[in-house]
Amino acid sequence: MPDRGGGPTGPRIRVGRPSRRVRTLLMTLGVLAVLAMAFVMFAGFWTDWLWYRSVHYSSVFTTTLWTKIGLFFVFGLLMAAAVGVNIWLAHRLRPPLSAMSMEQQSLDRYRMSIAPYKRWLLFGITSLVGLIAGASASGQWRTWLMWVNGVPFHQKDPQFHLDVSFYAFDLPWYRFLLGFGFAAAVLSLIAAALTHYLYGGLRITSPGARATGAATGHLSVLLGIFVALKAVAYWLDRYGLAVKSSDFKATGNWTGLRYVDANAYLPAKTILFCIAVICALLFFATLWRRTWQLPVIGFGLMVLSAILIGGLYPAIVQKFQVQPNEQAKEAPYVEKNLKATREAYGIDGTDVTDYSGTSNTTDKTKLRDDADTAASIRLMDPNVVSPTFQQLQQVRNYYGFPSNLDVDRYTKDGKDQDTVLGLRELNLQGIPKNNWINDHFRYTHGYGVVAAKGTTADSEGRPVFTEYNLPSKGDLGAYQQQVYYGEKTTQYSIVGGPQKEIDYSDDSGEKTTSYKGKSGVNLSNPINRAAYAVSFSEPQILYSGAIGEGSRILYNRTPKERVEAVAPWLTIDGDAYPAVVDGKIQWIVDAYTTTNGYPYASRTTLGDTTADSLTAANNQRAVVAQQNQVNYIRNSVKATVDAYTGEVKLYQWDTKDPVLKTWMKAFPNTVKSKDSISPSLMAHLRYPQDLFKVQRELLTRYHVKDAQTFLSGSEVWQIPDDPTNKSGDAVPPYYLSMKLPGEQSQVFSLTTTMTPNGRDNLSAFMSVNAEAGTSDYGKITILKLPTGKTIDGPKRVASQFNSEPSIAESISLLERGDSKVEYGNLLTVPLDGGLLYVEPVYVRGGDLKYPLLRRVLVTYGGSTAFEPTLDKALNKVFGVDGSTTPPSDEGTTKPPTSSNPTVQEALNDAQKAFDQGQEALKKGDWKAYGEAQKSLEDALKRAEDAQAQADKTSGGSSKNGDKSSDKSSGSG
Repeated sequence: MPDRGGGPTGPRIRVGRPSRRVRTLLMTLGVLAVLAMAFVMFAGFWTDWLWYRSVHYSSVFTTTLWTKIGLFFVFGLLMAAAVGVNIWLAHRLRPPLSAMSMEQQSLDRYRMSIAPYKRWLLFGITSLVGLIAGASASGQWRTWLMWVNGVPFHQKDPQFHLDVSFYAFDLPWYRFLLGFGFAAAVLSLIAAALTHYLYGGLRITSPGARATGAATGHLSVLLGIFVALKAVAYWLDRYGLAVKSSDFKATGNWTGLRYVDANAYLPAKTILFCIAVICALLFFATLWRRTWQLPVIGFGLMVLSAILIGGLYPAIVQKFQVQPNEQAKEAPYVEKNLKATREAYGIDGTDVTDYSGTSNTTDKTKLRDDADTAASIRLMDPNVVSPTFQQLQQVRNYYGFPSNLDVDRYTKDGKDQDTVLGLRELNLQGIPKNNWINDHFRYTHGYGVVAAKGTTADSEGRPVFTEYNLPSKGDLGAYQQQVYYGEKTTQYSIVGGPQKEIDYSDDSGEKTTSYKGKSGVNLSNPINRAAYAVSFSEPQILYSGAIGEGSRILYNRTPKERVEAVAPWLTIDGDAYPAVVDGKIQWIVDAYTTTNGYPYASRTTLGDTTADSLTAANNQRAVVAQQNQVNYIRNSVKATVDAYTGEVKLYQWDTKDPVLKTWMKAFPNTVKSKDSISPSLMAHLRYPQDLFKVQRELLTRYHVKDAQTFLSGSEVWQIPDDPTNKSGDAVPPYYLSMKLPGEQSQVFSLTTTMTPNGRDNLSAFMSVNAEAGTSDYGKITILKLPTGKTIDGPKRVASQFNSEPSIAESISLLERGDSKVEYGNLLTVPLDGGLLYVEPVYVRGGDLKYPLLRRVLVTYGGSTAFEPTLDKALNKVFGVDGSTTPPSDEGTTKPPTSSNPTVQEALNDAQKAFDQGQEALKKGDWKAYGEAQKSLEDALKRAEDAQAQADKTSGGSSKNGDKSSDKSSGSG
């Protein structure tokens, strides 16, 4: 350019242009930035792959990944092609521009500006819509896998007589395809219309025809495709009525056809389908007629028909045919809903039995004896005594117990014993000094199981531990005690390398260890270290000297996280629980298969249905749901997670569930057969709480089989609020070994109570056989109380406890000073036609930071007792002398007396050792406690040997020796 300033010319100076060195530097930085972004994306993918490979479920990762990639590319390319072809076709059909109007002159500037970039613009638009469509389609990987692998239910819906698999597996995929088709048609129509307008095929203000013949034909075909898809939608809507949810005032949430659906909406959808097909054909006919007159008229008629036939006519039928005689009209459809709902939730085999609620037995002694065998009354509430476990068995501050302990069964001397237990898991808040090395290298795991008898407390109100101390010892025998995977273990740890870990501490000091398991991902590879440094936003992983040969990183360490990751198609129960199985601590996780496509079965919201007073206080116990709204659920999988190795195993539990069979086809070799469950593991499997809570909520309405009764709402029940606290949330179900009327022995059960809607008296007692491996496992029994009687429910019983003057006075005395009274689980036990209520009462106060069992509340037949032990309370309620009851170790530390001086001397020594042990326990002197326990065992052994010798000499039986053995087993 010449100098326009008019002055003398001189050397030209290039202002602002960077030097070659700067350009090279900027280019290098740009390349590095791109590489860094690429590595961040790669790190997420790579660490996921490494984790799945480490747990031996790489097939889940690859199947899911390839399915997502396939859906992304197929539907992304289809959408890009649909939009791109229509833009190209609209451009190809553009008219020659001869006479230019003002509108076209204005558009000409835009045409000129984009002319050099038309191909790039077309590529950019199609890529954008393709990426969006592909990303949306990849999220449908579950729908695709269920459709392509679906197996039949061998059950047909009552309206269309199609297999349930059509609604559960096929219909969701068809609806996705229809939605994709609508999106492609609309986007193509918009893109084509804009292109036609830009190049003159459509004119808004120009004189003459508003559209060229080519544009008319092109857009008419697209509109015809849209209307044809609407016709398909009308046809699918017919089947959608079988799984449609609606608000039905007589029953609340309703799924399936009602009278108005079958007699108004169904024919209306068929008529609208026919109209839409004709309308689509009229749009296609414009290819030859080149006019929109008939298609527009047809489209208007279709819209009018949709309003009149699809909206107004059903409203008229509902108003003038159904409402005047609703129960008679809806009864046939209610019967279908009743049957389908009961089948879908597995409650169709529920045994509803009338139960009087009051006892006619006058023999008080017999009632007292029956009370001992009716149930193993649990006095140790697992939701209350966690602080007691923490105080007495924590041992070190860096250990902790969950706020809600678990109930399981363990065999002692050939008898099943309800046991409350928890694991000493790692508690990072108790580490002496928090830093990166301590948090992730030194303090890596918990240690041991702590267990106590569920039915017994010692003289001080503390649990009678059957597994205790550190390392743990007791009735559970030898097992791998390190807990690397647990409910409280949420942080990552790096183990197995040069940095030693704290294993546990005893009187001789800290013991260290190095992880020997094969779990986790090897960090010896620098690429792996870099990937995890990026994924965990922790650069020290890349260069720390604490990581070396053999180092492995452990993460995703809670049982629910691991099972959900390896089986993303399962819904996980809210309460994983530990068990000692074959020398290992195994977390047992219940998992469900669900669908919301079971015809006629009413839907339920899992998050709401499974909520109770425990989940409100502990989010960790909330159900993890893939889809919150379901109308079919099965506990089809039992999973285990090894607390040391983290190994996850999935076992097929429901061998008939078609949803599980479908997923097993999609992910072969991930679920083991039911026959693979060992007898020792089977002994600890139980009926899951969340499924039971879903079923009890449904059974508040669906316990009736008669449509008229169902519609009247006269038999609607509700789940009572938890009377032990003021949360206002539902009472949780309780595990309890108990004997139902007509049964010969106790069975491990899950129980709950129900009250009439809006009232506090008792309507029903519900239980399910929770003993896995038995023939009656999963059998639900409802004891239905008479409606003409007022039987006290949980809230009334709790009020009765508090309103009794002597009890109220005793509670006031217990609350003196800084003491606080805490109420345990209010247990309900059927007994000889009546209902026995038992509630343990704990006191926490003074220098004690944990609750101790101080009293037991018992009521039966209007009689109430508030005594230090269960035996005394039962004796008082039934009005019998305590001498008639069998010996019990509850609330007493006195050994049985003996006429043999040698035996009596040994028993006195045993009592002395027991007292010394309890005193040491109070002080936290574990060394003295261990010595006292050894002395106790020696004294009891001497007593047993002396009694056996005396019996041998006299030829008698060693009754006192048996009692000594009993005492030994309960000394804890």
